Formats: sequence, structure tokens, C-alpha cells
Amino acid sequence: MASGRSRGSRSRRVSLPGVAELLRPPTPSPAVVSERQASGRESHPQKITVYMSGSELIDLERARLALRSYGISADRGRIVREAIMVLLADLDARGEDSILAGRLREGMLPTGITCTTGGQWLEHS
Repeated sequence: MASGRSRGSRSRRVSLPGVAELLRPPTPSPAVVSERQASGRESHPQKITVYMSGSELIDLERARLALRSYGISADRGRIVREAIMVLLADLDARGEDSILAGRLREGMLPTGITCTTGGQWLEHS
């Protein structure tokens, strides 16, 4: 028995995809977009920690309350999982022209330069 672990305890090691799966070029396909869905309300064995600013957390809470006013009950975790699936589906379908790629690209640009969703670079003062 390994030192430091009691009998019957499970390893916390998570099974991750291999390099080939991670580096496989995306194949834009409408079928992929419609198949990608958030896991919904269930027990999740994997966990990540996301740090947010106070204003981002308030925006997330406002979104939760807006959904509730539409008759949709969802906790913040479910909203985050759903938003991630929407962005990943868009990335699969549109690649470089996706919302996620454009926003991340914008975040890496020096001040005064922005990128449109079509991948065009715009310089402004």
C-alpha cells in the first residue's frame, strides 16, 4: 500500500485526453454544434476553480436572476457550463472566426488595435 493513503481511498488522478486528441485540427461541422451540450444538473467527478472579478460575479448573478424571471431555474455552475458549451460549439463550427477566438485575440493585442469577428485587424486612436 502506498504511504500516505489509506486502504480503499481512490487516486485523485484525472484521466486526460492524449496529445493526438488535443492537437487534432477542428473539423467544423453543423452536426458537432448540435451535439455539444452541457452536462446539466448531475454529479461531476472533475472540478476546476475559476477566479472572477467582483463585477464578473455580479454579471453572472444578474444572468441567473434574468433567467429565473423567464421561468428558467439554473445555478451559476450550470450557467457557466452551458456558456462554455455554446462557445466551444461556435469554436468547432467557425474556428478562427469564432467569438471565443476573436475575444481572446483582442485580449492579446496592444492598445489601439482590435480584431473584428471576421478576423480583420483594425487600428484606431
